[in-house]
Amino acid sequence: MSKKVVGIAMGGYSSERAISMESGNTVFQNLSQEKWDIYRLIIDENQWVVLDQNNLETPFNLKDFDFTIEQETLQFDIIFNAVHGIPGENGELASILKSHNIPQTGCDRYAAKLTFDKRECLKIVKKMGVATAESITFDQGNQLDKDLIVDVVGLPCFVKPNRSGSSYGIVKVYEKAKLDQAVATALSEDNELIIESALEGPEISVGIYAYGEKVIVLPPTEIITENDFFDYQAKYEGKSEEITPAKLNSSVIKKVNEISEKLYRELKLKGVCRSEFILVNDQPHLLEINTIPGLTTASLIPQQLEVAGIKLSTFFDQLLEEALKKNI
Repeated sequence: MSKKVVGIAMGGYSSERAISMESGNTVFQNLSQEKWDIYRLIIDENQWVVLDQNNLETPFNLKDFDFTIEQETLQFDIIFNAVHGIPGENGELASILKSHNIPQTGCDRYAAKLTFDKRECLKIVKKMGVATAESITFDQGNQLDKDLIVDVVGLPCFVKPNRSGSSYGIVKVYEKAKLDQAVATALSEDNELIIESALEGPEISVGIYAYGEKVIVLPPTEIITENDFFDYQAKYEGKSEEITPAKLNSSVIKKVNEISEKLYRELKLKGVCRSEFILVNDQPHLLEINTIPGLTTASLIPQQLEVAGIKLSTFFDQLLEEALKKNI
C-alpha cells in the first residue's frame, strides 16, 4: 500500500509565523518517513511552497492544489495544520482544504473561527456555565471611555487583541492614564480588542485531543511566571516555571479537566487543543482556547505528552490517523 502524502502546513501571515515554523519542524522531525510521505508546506499570503526532505523548494500550485517533485505531480492526502494565527487558526485554511476535500488535523472552519475570536468564544462559554473574567470590548475608531473600563473591569486589567496568540500585543494596565498607550499597542495586532479584569490565582493550561472513541485530557501544567503575566518572554524565552503535572488539589484538577473536556465536546473541537484557566478560589476561569497550540521544544503540549508517557511520533501519528478517519 502506498504511503499517504502528508503536508505539514506552517508559517502563515501573523506575528506567530516564526513559532509556527518551529512547531512545523518539530512535527517534520518526529513523523515516521517509513509510514508517511512527508513534505513541509510553507504558507505565505501570496504564495505557498513545498520543502522536501532535502530542503529543496518547489512551488505549490494553488489552482490545481498540487506540486511536482522529480517530474512526478503529487497531491496531499492530508494536511497537518501547524499554522498558528492566520490562516491556520481562524478557519481560513480549514475552509480552503475542505473545498479541495483534503482532511486536516485542526478544527473545522466554524469551531476554529469561533475560538480564534476571544470575544465570541467567551460569550458562548459563559452561556455554557463556564466562569470567565469580567470584560468590555473596544474597536478601532471607538471613543475610549476610561471611566467605564475602570467601573466594569477595574484595575489592574488586561488589554488584549481579540484575534491573536502567543501573547502578542497584550498589556497589563495598572493606572487609568496608561490605558491609551495599552490600547494603541493592542491595536497594532488587531482592530478589535477585549479588555478584561486581571484575575488573581494560579494559571493552568490543559491539553486535550481525541483518538478513537476517547477524548484524552493530558496532565495539566501550572505556570509560574517571573514576569507580570505569561507573556511572550515567559512563554518562549524561559521566563517562567512550568510545572507538569500541576501540583494542585486533586479535586481542582478534576474540575479543570472536566471543564476542558466539556468545552472540547460541546464546541465540537478537533485535533489537539489547549485551554487556559486562572483559578480564583479554586474555581477555574477560562482565559482562552488555543486550537493550534505550540509544538516547539519550549511549548506546553510536548511537556504534557512526556508526563503522560506518549511519544511525540505516536501522538502526531494519532492526530493524522484521526483526521483521515473522520475525513473532514
